Amino acid sequence: MLEGIHPLLTGELLLHLDRMGHSDSVVIADAHFPAWALGRHVIDLPGTTTPEVLAAIRTVIPLDDAPGIDLMTSADGEVLDVQSELMDAAGTTLDTTRFVERFAYYEVAREAYLMVRTGETRKYGNALLRKGVVGHVSA
Repeated sequence: MLEGIHPLLTGELLLHLDRMGHSDSVVIADAHFPAWALGRHVIDLPGTTTPEVLAAIRTVIPLDDAPGIDLMTSADGEVLDVQSELMDAAGTTLDTTRFVERFAYYEVAREAYLMVRTGETRKYGNALLRKGVVGHVSA
């Protein structure tokens, strides 16, 4: 047990987040996402939502330069409530978030180092986060 670590960050998840380098990506996927078909490393966190898991990951991972996250464009192009929650959890805005067409998103996600599949049931509740430089202090 560790102090100061978000309770959703399991030992396995922390291990993989630590192994990620600058600009490596992690997909926080909803329950509908084909994580096991696309991912090389997959962790299941059932009973969680994508905004919860993204917020937990952000406690230990800084975002890379904008766009720090990619979201899957909804069928009608509308920004859905779950997507707004994901941007809030990541600390991004519409200007610093990239929206990617569904099938192109699968191709971008295929390159991710890690996929975390949640129990999120809302459609388009997926986020791809790029890891920034940890411990970097701007001059």
